Amino acid sequence: MQEGSELMPQTYDVLIIGRGPVGYVTAIGFAQAGLNVALIGPAEAIKRDGRTVAILDGSVELLTKLGCWEAIRPFAAPLSYMRIIDDTGSLFRAPPVTFKASELKLDAFGYNVELADLTACLAGIASDTQNITRFDTRVSAYALNDIGNSSVQLATGEKLYAPVLIGADGRKSSVRLSAQINVKEWSYPQTALTAIFKHQRDHHDISTEFHTRQGPFTLVPLPDRRSSLVWMMEPSRAERLMALSDRSLTQEVEKQAQSILGAMSIEGERGLVPMAGMTVETYANHHVALVGEAAHVFPPIGAQGLNLGFRDVASLLEAFKAHRGSEALARYNKARQADVKLRTAAVDLMNKSLLANYLPIDFARSMGLLAVASIPLLRRFMMQRGAGH
Repeated sequence: MQEGSELMPQTYDVLIIGRGPVGYVTAIGFAQAGLNVALIGPAEAIKRDGRTVAILDGSVELLTKLGCWEAIRPFAAPLSYMRIIDDTGSLFRAPPVTFKASELKLDAFGYNVELADLTACLAGIASDTQNITRFDTRVSAYALNDIGNSSVQLATGEKLYAPVLIGADGRKSSVRLSAQINVKEWSYPQTALTAIFKHQRDHHDISTEFHTRQGPFTLVPLPDRRSSLVWMMEPSRAERLMALSDRSLTQEVEKQAQSILGAMSIEGERGLVPMAGMTVETYANHHVALVGEAAHVFPPIGAQGLNLGFRDVASLLEAFKAHRGSEALARYNKARQADVKLRTAAVDLMNKSLLANYLPIDFARSMGLLAVASIPLLRRFMMQRGAGH
């Protein structure tokens, strides 16, 4: 990957705005397809703040195909089992259910890795990939034309042209705003507390999700006897827990976890993430395509967030195999509509059903979980979706 520095106008095949994991994977994919790529934006700070991501099997396939997975795998822990425990206190509670990746002939549904490690690995791979030129600066202006090339003006004064502009710049996407793509946004009465914990007992590669009245409490394996926590709850409670000492917070976590991992201790920083959702009216517009959180945002349930972004990338690369320009973007938009809507609706329904505290809804949720656990075809279908397929 080269550094951009010249002030004269430069033309590329693709301009990609945003240097998070989705932006890096998009750049690597297009560069390997033989296109000249400009990757634009300040490098995202690589800091250890308790955030991890579960890379599901479908995303592992993409990363393997692009030659990225080998570098990431040493930092990741397999999710060989997924366990759901109903801790809502409802009269209609399903018994604990455990799904095994081996039922799909997989070693794991996916792998959990710290976001800092994932970002660092992908940044390193992009650095070594030909056809990628990096511009470590912000975009100061966009000119998105209906015909011909679109262009961006960088804060350094450089002007870049390309027939395709890809927004991988997150939920506050300047690309989306400039392309005048409408969004639908909503919020939840929840905040997620995130942290990493060491623990006394082995997690045995089991990801455990407790369904509580305030949202899921999820412990996801990391290498060694460590797990990441995503605990969704009322914002006021999240603030109170965030203010606790490490020892007091750990005691609260052990209690909520029913001591399944034994004694625990917090490692590193904690985080608070307000829960919200967002979808776009279209995933492509003229010369623009949106991927990742520039196109969709929803709660961290079922590890669908980043994985949906990687599915965007796979779909976009597939669209460009046989087509170019507006036809490829039209195919990409059509391909993403149903998939994103279905997964967004499923996550939204699950989250709201936990918050409802209404017996008929509790009964329906419990019967649904029992059906998934006991009907082979339905169980397999849900596990495939859980693995990101």
